[in-house]
Amino acid sequence: MTPTALSPMPSRPALRPLRASVGAVATTVASVLPVFLVGGLAVQMGDDLGFSPAGLGLAVSVYFGVSALASLPSGRLVERVGPVVVARVATGLAAGCLLAIAGLARSYPVLVALLALSATANALGQLASNAALARHVPARRQGLSFGVKQAAVPASTLLAGAAVPAVALTAGWRWAFVAAAVAALAALPAVPPGTAAPARERAAERRGGATVALVVVGVAATLAAGAANALGTFVVDSSVHRGLAPGPAGLVLTLGGAVCVAARVGVGWLADRQAGGHVALIAAMLVVGAVGLGLLAVSGPGPLTVGVVLGFGLGWAWPGLLNFAVVRLHPQAPAAATSITQTGVYAGGCAGPLGLGALAGAYGYPAMWLTAAVAMVVAAVLMLTGSRLLTRSATG
Repeated sequence: MTPTALSPMPSRPALRPLRASVGAVATTVASVLPVFLVGGLAVQMGDDLGFSPAGLGLAVSVYFGVSALASLPSGRLVERVGPVVVARVATGLAAGCLLAIAGLARSYPVLVALLALSATANALGQLASNAALARHVPARRQGLSFGVKQAAVPASTLLAGAAVPAVALTAGWRWAFVAAAVAALAALPAVPPGTAAPARERAAERRGGATVALVVVGVAATLAAGAANALGTFVVDSSVHRGLAPGPAGLVLTLGGAVCVAARVGVGWLADRQAGGHVALIAAMLVVGAVGLGLLAVSGPGPLTVGVVLGFGLGWAWPGLLNFAVVRLHPQAPAAATSITQTGVYAGGCAGPLGLGALAGAYGYPAMWLTAAVAMVVAAVLMLTGSRLLTRSATG
């Protein structure tokens, strides 16, 4: 993954990099608001609609499963009509789903159906943002831009958390969804104007289709995302089972989220200062993250704290770096290329919590954390394999 292996970026209408970055972040946050808001308001919604924490887990798994299924066609759509149109559609669809949940979600099945529909907005918004950054941010600053964009995903949980005391506990959870819909629509002006890619560029992009290397990296992303998602899903409950009070256990999750946000930005900044080897760096991060997951199987507040910092800080800080690395090697088709690896990330988000949750129920949390650590090590090996294949493909 050396600079000489990279294809020159095609000429496109220039946008200011800052405006493109702001638009990408705004689109990303608006696109993921529905699922994070459901998670943040699960207590109030569960009482009203009659679902349990298991029901919440199923709804979130459905969301990520639909996101995985929608990623590949979304990537092709972005390459065909351009990121601007798709970003606006994604933002509008997310806002519409938020309003629909506020007004129409009178039962659990309806909520799941609307959340599944909002997952298409997530796939569209993520890939449109990737293409916008690839096309309008200089290569020397793309690592930081992708890091900030991906940091916006865990940062969105802060908005969901703030909605509980600000709106849900006073006016009700439905008004929280109305307020979120308004916020999503307010993000529309942040999407910069632009045009679709010229026909000759689209033809070149279609010729660059899926490769074995991207599929290998996508499988690695599935394993890594499945293991890392277990952190956000189970670390609080696991801590309480180990004897930690619910308050401090929640603070542990807050610490992990803050570390994840900072790490995604920091890793992106570092990537801009490296000429290559970005996928190999992800593999190293996953090995350290696996150590963190393994520490969560050990009793005591010390291993818990270190495990959360390593697990969130390195084991879940790589998505932005992965998008950056794939875009660098596929500049002619950034959305189509990242749609393959993004499918893996979403598939892990869907299957990981379900499988690992069942394992924890049968054998306990220590066995679950150790299994997640092994999965992350296997993901690191696949990332190294994918790195070699990507380099060979680029130089060929």
